[in-house]
Amino acid sequence: MMIVKLSTVKMQRSWQVLVLVLVSLLSLPSSSFSTADLPLSADGKVLELDESNFDHAISSFDYILVDFYAPWCGHCKRLSPELDAAAPQLAKLKEPVVLAKVNADKFTGLAKKYDVDAYPTIKIFMHGIPVDYYGPRKAELIVRYLKKFVAPDVSILESDSSINEFVEAAGPYFPIYLGFGLDESVISKFAINYKKKAWFSVAKGFSEDIMVSYDFDKVPALVSIHPSYNNERSIFYGPFEEQFLEEFIKQSMLPLVLPINYDTLKLLKDDERKIALTIVEDEDDDQTKNLITLLKAAASANRELVFAYVGSKQWGEFTDSFGDKKTTLPKMVIWDGKDDYLMVTGSESITGNDYASEISKFIEGYREGRTEERRVAGPAIISFISSLMGIRSVYIIVIIVAGIMLYRTKDDDNEYRRVDTPARDQADQSSSSNSHVERTEYRAGDKED
Repeated sequence: MMIVKLSTVKMQRSWQVLVLVLVSLLSLPSSSFSTADLPLSADGKVLELDESNFDHAISSFDYILVDFYAPWCGHCKRLSPELDAAAPQLAKLKEPVVLAKVNADKFTGLAKKYDVDAYPTIKIFMHGIPVDYYGPRKAELIVRYLKKFVAPDVSILESDSSINEFVEAAGPYFPIYLGFGLDESVISKFAINYKKKAWFSVAKGFSEDIMVSYDFDKVPALVSIHPSYNNERSIFYGPFEEQFLEEFIKQSMLPLVLPINYDTLKLLKDDERKIALTIVEDEDDDQTKNLITLLKAAASANRELVFAYVGSKQWGEFTDSFGDKKTTLPKMVIWDGKDDYLMVTGSESITGNDYASEISKFIEGYREGRTEERRVAGPAIISFISSLMGIRSVYIIVIIVAGIMLYRTKDDDNEYRRVDTPARDQADQSSSSNSHVERTEYRAGDKED
């Protein structure tokens, strides 16, 4: 009997100890069991991040691409399987690139911290530093694009075949710099500084056929190539002092004449030069193509400016921001890339058949200060509001205002019906019904992203 009682007492004490341990564990801060403490690995799967493990993930990998998405976003849904397909390939690289995603619609603190105001927003974190991703969204092309970030700063090329293979493998997304007769040390500093934006290489062995192919006739030479713009080339023969070399590299990051669209506007934000913007009726007509050829010649002689063009037919909302719609096109302005632009007096439009002379006249007038400063219309105001509040806040305000206007309209209709005739009431009801049909054609869900 005594043995049974002792066993019972021991069991009770064991349970008491277990309960105390559990209570102690439960009383610990929840952060003690944060997913941030769990190990992360580049196992070929897309990581799902949140506010508890985001910083841990960014610090765990040298290269990690993060997709800030919203579950309701159509573009995000299409991107997700592409990331799933690309992740295992990128995990196999010598320096792996990890793919991850964050539900930015849920974890709004992360969205705000990283300026996410549209979906999807994609950023590459290199050693913890975020860089906006403007690359492709198909698995195979994502892999090819991201390989650039883990490639050597300067690739050493020993033969004609290695040069051609390097250019082919680089793909169309970044400008390429090929040094001929140059020591690696001459461009290594710039290769590190601009690694996020361009490919750099030095050719140690090459033939005269390569010189002909890449349009240079003496060495040393640095050749820049823009694969996405018909392999457009610029040649630099020196001097190879740091100041002049960096100036060439920075100026040739963009093609001689840049077409303006949503994507290329993002490229301009890192360029401090003013923009000689040509506004045309239609980018695709033969007259415009001839004009672009002449603009390239002007750009080669005036590298302190970015030369660009945009078609009113292609992007009327943008072109309408630069002055009177009745102005004859084509026309040129000097734009600061933000809120202001200059009209050159006497060169408001490019008229006549001698476009080359008109372009020269415009540049000369700008240099001599014969200009009139003007303010960019609509887009600058929208961008200013967006920068303060974010796109979603703008949408919310628009919806609230629309709701107030609709409510007031309804009240006015009720008041109007109380004092008017029955016949007019019937007509108003018919009109209100038609108005309701029109409104249902425009639903909030129509714009997903």
